Amino acid sequence: MTLGVERISNGVLTLEVVPDLGASVLNLRAASGRPVLRPVALADVQTSSQCASFTLLPFSNRIRDARFVFGGREVLLRPNTKGGLAQHGDVRNRPWQVERVSGEHLRCSFNSRDFADMNWPWAFTAQVEYRLHGPHLDTTVTLVNTDVTPMPAGLGLHPYFARVHDGVDPALHLGAELTYDTDDQHLTLGEARPVGPGEDYGVPAPLGDRQLDRTYTAWDGTARLDWGDRAVILTADNVYSHVVVFTAPDGSLALEPVSHATDAFNLAARGVGGVDLRVLVPGQVLAGTARLTLDGAW
Repeated sequence: MTLGVERISNGVLTLEVVPDLGASVLNLRAASGRPVLRPVALADVQTSSQCASFTLLPFSNRIRDARFVFGGREVLLRPNTKGGLAQHGDVRNRPWQVERVSGEHLRCSFNSRDFADMNWPWAFTAQVEYRLHGPHLDTTVTLVNTDVTPMPAGLGLHPYFARVHDGVDPALHLGAELTYDTDDQHLTLGEARPVGPGEDYGVPAPLGDRQLDRTYTAWDGTARLDWGDRAVILTADNVYSHVVVFTAPDGSLALEPVSHATDAFNLAARGVGGVDLRVLVPGQVLAGTARLTLDGAW
């Protein structure tokens, strides 16, 4: 399949999006050409995992054993990882429809009823909107339950940031008070606990050689990567009550605003509090915006 690319630009930022692959972000660059998210060549892309950012719908992160209980019945999904998990929803490698593209605005839509093989038993629609203004990129994700029964739901974004600039590794500043203990599949074991030594980025600190795949909550909705003469700031709406920090194998850093804890579906069924699983009645909407802002000499 030949992948098409939609581009929008405002003179400060240029955004490239691949509608046929989950409306995922291919590249986000400053006017100087410097990458904000990890740089990606279209010829190297076969799945959204190879893009600079992708959308997580109708749930984020992992579901243990690709199954959970909801409304008194067991929901069985198709595993999509080697470990038998369901991961990252089921929209990120499917084609989205381009609804609007103008100089600084791109909107794409998705309807699960268009696909007979959806790995989700409820019908839903979704939109993702990208807007550039000044040094900001706003990404708005909207999820609607279009089924006839209540639907458990979640959403998130999975941006990978270009980590090293001019040989400098950034300091991470993340205001979050709680985190989770996990097992060897990075699945949440129970309620969140206070952050401990080496987990707290309330005071900016470099990541160094740490290998992280950690979910935080009680988050103030802001994260900052600072290289000294430049920084990028992530701010997210309250719906994004959790954030995942992931040091990717390629050396990039993912800061993922998400609406619920990893495996929230099973945790909620067990009565674990604070995991923020949403339940949408027919016609109900779940939506949120996250903003990336450039600061300094980009």
